[in-house]
Amino acid sequence: QVQVVESGGGLVQAGGSLRLSCAASGGTFRRSAMGWFRQAPGKEREFVASKFWSGGNIYYADSVKGRFTMSGDSAKNTVYLQMNSLKPEDTAVYYCAVFKTGAAWTSHYATSPSGYDYWGQGTQVTVSS
Repeated sequence: QVQVVESGGGLVQAGGSLRLSCAASGGTFRRSAMGWFRQAPGKEREFVASKFWSGGNIYYADSVKGRFTMSGDSAKNTVYLQMNSLKPEDTAVYYCAVFKTGAAWTSHYATSPSGYDYWGQGTQVTVSS
């Protein structure tokens, strides 16, 4: 069983920064990619960023491009999300997820919750105005 654990959320003022961390463990194989999603109260879960280990291809949601940076260590199945210039609309629970084994790395599956099968419990990010 794969376990996913996020950390690093908190309360920050608009314009500030936070760094989220996520570690995946367990299972007998290494997954090809990991992703970050977020969910604000009353809204659907939305894509934030995802990273394919081989070749380093990274997708970002338009709403976070230029402000958020995803990085990671494939050997440790660990990813990070550096969030700068935070805005109140970034307030949400942030989830880390592991890409499904055998799923095609396409823009659709890389940016959709349907492309991921293991999820963390989420970490709250609150940005005050």
